[in-house]
Amino acid sequence: MDQSHVELLYTWLDETAELIGKEIDLSYLELLPLAGEVLLEGSPSTDYSESLQGQLSEKIKAIQIENFKKEEIRKGLQLAILKGMKGSTQQQHLITPDSVAIFMGYLIQKVLGEQEAVRLFDPATGTANLLTAIINQMEQSVEAYGSEVDPTLIQLGLLNANLQKAEVEFFHQDSLRPLLLEPVDIAVADLPVGYYPDDLQAANYKLKAEEGHSYAHHLFIEQTLHYVKEGGYSLFLIPNFLFDSDQSEQLHAFLQENVHIVGVLQLPESMFKNEKFGKSIFIVQKKGQDTNAPKQALMAKLPSFQNAKAMNDMVNQINDWFKSERTS
Repeated sequence: MDQSHVELLYTWLDETAELIGKEIDLSYLELLPLAGEVLLEGSPSTDYSESLQGQLSEKIKAIQIENFKKEEIRKGLQLAILKGMKGSTQQQHLITPDSVAIFMGYLIQKVLGEQEAVRLFDPATGTANLLTAIINQMEQSVEAYGSEVDPTLIQLGLLNANLQKAEVEFFHQDSLRPLLLEPVDIAVADLPVGYYPDDLQAANYKLKAEEGHSYAHHLFIEQTLHYVKEGGYSLFLIPNFLFDSDQSEQLHAFLQENVHIVGVLQLPESMFKNEKFGKSIFIVQKKGQDTNAPKQALMAKLPSFQNAKAMNDMVNQINDWFKSERTS
């Protein structure tokens, strides 16, 4: 990957968004899709003033996006989004770190094994950074779907997919309402953590709270599994306190009834400012007629992603675990 391409795209998007922002009063995150549109179209919108159209036409001449690799595009756009999120970031606007997205892509390859065509779903797509990072690693042909309620985030997700020429079908809606989606082979989600405000909708879920608001992260697990085929897999990025909360007994019972727990991999503590914000990758398989629980679930505390030797040892151990499960 050419780091200069990443920086060039970031700078181009940043400067173009700022240019458009002089004429249109929007937040930086809302301006980024407009800058991306100029890049995708190869010409500025005629809705802009003649002066701005002229400046944007000059900007277009300065970049040849067709010469960029998908990962260069994803990372360049990611830098621009991170700039826009600085200082004003709400919890649900955080981007899944690259190291985690890439590691989850590797785990997906392990659980899928020899499968050649894959339907993939992310019910909390956000800017589609996690989803496109995974698609870029997959050797299989992929049909991808994403759902996101936030209008700015879904615009950025759409831009991300379009610039990378990734075919993703997006649903702009509350992901905890019914989706027009056939069951998928695998789902992945960086779970939104917190309370779900719509008690009427939550009442349709087995994991609804007995009183008060339900936990969105519990409902997302149930909803995601509803759209996964029997025998299919889900990889969730979960808060480490998931199984210690006041509603965890309910969650335990639900999981026991519906899934086989494949593994829990705790992310390095060094990734989080405070250990109470720590997360893990939770891998489950939806129960089906021909499915069995693993002999022993894959449990590990991951070393720092910066420690290449320790990480390599961990990957070898995970590879051995999958090998022994498949041959048993």
